[in-house]
Amino acid sequence: MGARLTSRGAATRQRLVAGAALLMREHGAAETSLDQVLQATSTSKSQLFHYFPDGRAGLLLAVTDYEAEQVLEAQRPHIDDLSTVETWKVWRDTVVDHYASLGQRCPLGALTSELGNSSPEASRVVSDLYDRWEGALIKGIQALLVAGLVPADLLVRDTARTILTAIQGGAVMLRATGRLAYLETALDAALRPILGALVPA
Repeated sequence: MGARLTSRGAATRQRLVAGAALLMREHGAAETSLDQVLQATSTSKSQLFHYFPDGRAGLLLAVTDYEAEQVLEAQRPHIDDLSTVETWKVWRDTVVDHYASLGQRCPLGALTSELGNSSPEASRVVSDLYDRWEGALIKGIQALLVAGLVPADLLVRDTARTILTAIQGGAVMLRATGRLAYLETALDAALRPILGALVPA
C-alpha cells in the first residue's frame, strides 16, 4: 500500500496475511477462498479490500512475500552465522527437517504456481529470496575460507549456488514424489566440499 498504515492498520493487515498463509498451508492456495480467510481472521470484506484493493491477487502476493520470509526464518539462527563446519552441519539438518515437515505441500511453490508467470511482482519476491539466501551462503563459505577450514581454491559463489540449487531441486522432487531422500542426497553432495567426512560419501 502506498499510504502509511497506523499500528492498528498494520496489525490488521498482518493478521489477514498470516491467517491466509496458514489456511493456504493447510488446504493449498487454489482451494482457499477469500470467505475462508475472512472467517478465520475475523475480518470484514471491506477491511480486506481496504488493505488489498486488488482482492485475491493482492492478498496472494502479500502471502507470497510472507512465505518467502518464512523460508529464511525457518533456517535461523543458523543461516546467520555459518562460520564453522559445525554450524553448517546444524543448518543442514535444520533445512532437511523443515522440508520434511512441509512434505509435499510447499506454500511458496503453490503460491507462485497460482500467480503464474504473469506476475512480475511475485517473480521479484522469489528472486529477492534467492539473492538473500545465496548471499547468506556466500558469507558463510567466505568465513570458512578465511579460517582455513575449506580448500583455498573453493569457488565461493559457484558452491553457494550449487547448494541452493540442490535444495530447490530436492524440494521439487519431494513435492512430486513425497520422498525426502532426493533432497538429502542432493544437499549432502553439494555440501561435501564444506563438510567433508561429516557428509556420507
